[in-house]
Amino acid sequence: QVRLVESGGGLVQTGGSLRLSCAASGPTMSIYQMGWFRQAPGKEREFVAAISDNGARRYYASAMKGRFTIVRDNAKNTVFLQMNDLKPDDTAVYYCAADPTYPPGENEHAYEYWGQGTQVTVSS
Repeated sequence: QVRLVESGGGLVQTGGSLRLSCAASGPTMSIYQMGWFRQAPGKEREFVAAISDNGARRYYASAMKGRFTIVRDNAKNTVFLQMNDLKPDDTAVYYCAADPTYPPGENEHAYEYWGQGTQVTVSS
């Protein structure tokens, strides 16, 4: 079983940047597709970005494309989400998740393992 722990959230002003980390323990992370999702208050959880097991393929939600970058370091069992030009609408709890089935995608139900989330708050 994979255990995922997110970190790096916090309070930032509009236009600022944050880098989220997701550390995996248990079976090596390199066999999993990894994704980031977020959930804002009163809203459903939504897809943010995903990356294939070897990092060769990356996918983004349209609202994040060009502002967010997902990368992974399999040697360190860690996946990152670099978030730039943050907006108040980006305020949410951000979750990382692991999916054993290629390709990585937007469907949260395909992801077997989830972290507990890290809060990102963007002030206007």
